[in-house]
Amino acid sequence: MVSTGLKVSKREVTGKKTRFLRRDGQTPAHLFGRGIESMSLQCNTEELQNMINLKGTTRLLNIKIGGEKEYRSVFIREIQRDSISGILQHVDLYQVNQTEKIKLALPIVFKGSAPALKQKNNIIEHILTELTVESLPGDLPPQIDVDLSVLTSSNQAITVRDLEINPNVTIDAQPDQIIVKISLVAEDKEAASEAAQTETATPETKTEKK
Repeated sequence: MVSTGLKVSKREVTGKKTRFLRRDGQTPAHLFGRGIESMSLQCNTEELQNMINLKGTTRLLNIKIGGEKEYRSVFIREIQRDSISGILQHVDLYQVNQTEKIKLALPIVFKGSAPALKQKNNIIEHILTELTVESLPGDLPPQIDVDLSVLTSSNQAITVRDLEINPNVTIDAQPDQIIVKISLVAEDKEAASEAAQTETATPETKTEKK
């Protein structure tokens, strides 16, 4: 699903002078993509941040550059922020072709809770946090949802094969790759050691025949 459009403009300021843009509430950006001419851009920092908050970085965004009549479909490929304030410093935008497949790493979002965790000594292990997928831009989901409610007992796992996803989307991973699993906590080593010592210290009773 393509988001609401964001208006941007071509940027003439480059290098260290871009700090003046940021002071004026503009974020420097760079647009690139297959078969297009790369372009230096700038956009309103507040509007861009609101768009990121609303849509994240894995949804298609519409941008309109200057006086162009048509919107362009892009992904936010990279975000640079100030290490202290967290304010946007620069973004890279990748323009997509709606008729060409693209590869993108999507975040895994875990939904619900695992009933198995109600059982003593069970823990949940999140093996993967993202998966790389390939599809046409219009078929690309913003994230991969994983339902934890199917995990009801120890040693259960959810693999790539178990995912419910658009058949037009190809996951770049082995079908038996584990995403999340329920494991049994190992017995406390200290308690086990004490039990062993107690057993050793207890004399064995023997019965003698007279």
